[in-house]
Amino acid sequence: MQAARYHRYGDPDVLVVEDAPEPHAGAGSVRIKVQATSVNPVDFLLRAGHVQDILPLELPAVPGRDGVGVVDEVGPGVEGTRVGDLVFGLGGVSDTTAQFAVLSAWSAVPSEWSTEQAAAAGLASATAAAVIAALGDLDGRTLLIEGASGAVGSAVAAFALAAGATVIGTARQANHAHLTDLGVQATTYGPGLDERVAALAPAGIDAAVHAAPSASLPDLVDIVGDLTRVVTVIDTEGAARLGLRKIDARNDSTLLQQAADLGRRGLYTPRVEHVLPLASIAEAHTLAQNHSGKVVITLP
Repeated sequence: MQAARYHRYGDPDVLVVEDAPEPHAGAGSVRIKVQATSVNPVDFLLRAGHVQDILPLELPAVPGRDGVGVVDEVGPGVEGTRVGDLVFGLGGVSDTTAQFAVLSAWSAVPSEWSTEQAAAAGLASATAAAVIAALGDLDGRTLLIEGASGAVGSAVAAFALAAGATVIGTARQANHAHLTDLGVQATTYGPGLDERVAALAPAGIDAAVHAAPSASLPDLVDIVGDLTRVVTVIDTEGAARLGLRKIDARNDSTLLQQAADLGRRGLYTPRVEHVLPLASIAEAHTLAQNHSGKVVITLP
C-alpha cells in the first residue's frame, strides 16, 4: 500500500510517500480503506521527535491518529459493523495516513458530513466529548473556551451548547463570525480577557477549557476561581504546575458515536480549512504546525 512515512525525526521534509506493509484488523478492531485523514498537533509533535521520551515510535513511522473510510476487514469480537460500512474513527498513536488503517474506535459517518469533515472529526470530537464528561452537567451554566474556533474548541462548543450551556469563546477577529454562527459569544485573546469576559457574563463563568496554544491557563483559573472547573487539552506542564486536569482523547467508540449523533442533529459540523492530497503530506504538516487551521489529507 501507499503510505506517508518518516525514517527519522525532523521537519516536515522528512515525510515521504512510499510503499509500506498493509495492517490487518485484530480482535475488537476494523480495517478501513482510508479515504481521508487529518493532521493533529500530536502528529507533528511525534514527527519532530518532541515527545519521543513519552511516546517512542518504531521508525519508519506512519503519521496520523484518525481517519475515515470504508470497512474492508472486521476483526473477531466486533458486532454491529460490517464490510462496506463508512466509518470515521481512531487508530493507534501514529498509523492512519495510509491507504489502509486499523481503527480500534469508530462510528458510522452521519450523512450530513462530507468525507473531509468526517476525517476532521475523529480526534477532535473524542477529545471534546472527554472534556464535557470531565466537566459534568453544563445545563444552564456558562462555559469559557480559550481557542473556540479550532478543531477541538469548536467541537467542545458544539457539545456544550447541545448540553444547554451558554458558551463564550476566544478567537482571532477573523473567526468571530464563525463562532457567532455556531451560537458562541465571541471575544478576543490576550490581556484584558477577564474584563471582556465579565462584560459578557456578569454572573461569572462556571467552567473553562484551554484549547489554544496560549499562556492563558492561569488567567482561566483566575476567571473561574476553581481549579476543578478548568481543564486543558494542550498544556501538560501547566496542568501539572497548577494542579488541574489535562484531558486527552480515548479510543472509545461511545465518544465518537456522541459526535456522530450531534452531526445527524445538525448540531456539530467539523471545520476544515485545507484539503490536500497524500503527495502533499509535507505541506500539510507545515500548514498544521503553523496554526493555519484544520488540514485534511485525501488518499487515492
